[in-house]
Amino acid sequence: MDWKQLISYKRFGKEDEYRVVNERRTEFQRDYDRLIFSSAFRRMQNKTQVFPLPGSIFVHNRLTHSLEVSSVGRSLGTDIGNELLRRHPHLERADMDALGSIVSAACLAHDMGNPPFGHSGERAIRSFFLEGRGTMLCEQLSADTWADITNFDGNANAFRLLTHQFNGHRRGGFVMTYSTLASIVKYPRCSHLAGKRSKFGFFYTESEDYLKIANELGIPRSASDPDTLSYARYPLVYLVEAADDICYEIMDIEDAHKLRLLSDERTEALLLGFFDEQTRQRLQQSYDVVTDFNDRIVYYRSCVINALEQACVRVFLDHEEEILAGTFEGTLIGHLPEPLKEAYKRCEEVAASRIYQAKEVTDVDLAGYHIIYTLLELMTDAVLSPEKAYSRLLLSQASRQYELHSENLSTRIMAVLDYLSGMTDVFALDLYRKISGQSLPMV
Repeated sequence: MDWKQLISYKRFGKEDEYRVVNERRTEFQRDYDRLIFSSAFRRMQNKTQVFPLPGSIFVHNRLTHSLEVSSVGRSLGTDIGNELLRRHPHLERADMDALGSIVSAACLAHDMGNPPFGHSGERAIRSFFLEGRGTMLCEQLSADTWADITNFDGNANAFRLLTHQFNGHRRGGFVMTYSTLASIVKYPRCSHLAGKRSKFGFFYTESEDYLKIANELGIPRSASDPDTLSYARYPLVYLVEAADDICYEIMDIEDAHKLRLLSDERTEALLLGFFDEQTRQRLQQSYDVVTDFNDRIVYYRSCVINALEQACVRVFLDHEEEILAGTFEGTLIGHLPEPLKEAYKRCEEVAASRIYQAKEVTDVDLAGYHIIYTLLELMTDAVLSPEKAYSRLLLSQASRQYELHSENLSTRIMAVLDYLSGMTDVFALDLYRKISGQSLPMV
């Protein structure tokens, strides 16, 4: 891959249009602004990250997480852009200066396709079609659609949300630049390959869209699967992924401390474990006069994020040739030097045993499964039998932008997932209560 081709100002859905921009914002800053002012982005403030919302102690939701990831991503992109320009002076300064804006915009959007109730929402959707009443659709849908819904993934759904033309909306969805869209697709392969790799980046419904972007940017097919819808990773995806990895792992530790799932001593040990003995002593001495332990944790956390960001920049630059060749294996976090790598692994182990299995988290999983199962069952029945009175009443609750009345069954089923995944936790719970008769409007 070639940096000169990888940075493209072309917009998805407006490929044949060109206009002179009489403003100081770059096209990639316009992407960022377009996302942050969108209703889909605002809805993330009411979507679970890990811990239930709302609570007496404010923890991260999808929106605050995405803002923090975007901040780290901007630093990664800016630092790497500056280094690449020194390393390759023939590159355009404007292109390298844009890396921070591209990555920060992609980071804003990376979770926009996630359904309500966190990752349990994704699992519930997949489970409904593989184990629940949705299994009846297997014989009625094409193999491609079946692969899309039984492997449902929030990352692939984000790409769909940003590119799909919903009813009454303009062609190209959010009409983002090709470079920003490519940066969002962490696993650049189609859903029907999920069985081999478990993760994928786009549904079959958007496979032609990704192909168009890949061809424009010069992203080659995967060397291991050259005859399939599988591609090499777009280089900036590594930065979006690293920013996400840094934020969710470190911020989950901080949230767990706020909720008293982790003690002061355990949290301090985890964060200071990223540094050698001399640096640990210096950090502790810097805050030895501060009696508010929460303030000390915030300071340590900021130092950890800074150290991880700088290390990821170095890993990317050290492996630039492999990344551009599409042969780099793993993630930037996976190539961290010691003691960062071992400390990160300890945080992962603590998160798996003490955070993700905490009752507060599993309670959300249980409730989310039941709510999503119920809504999927009723909405699926409605699009299968739209002539029924109850079906008409239920379908009237959804926005007309969703293709719930299409003549094609696959389109209708995907529209059900569009509708459900766009819900916030509160909206899904409220609709569930109304449908089940637990909540009635005041008369």
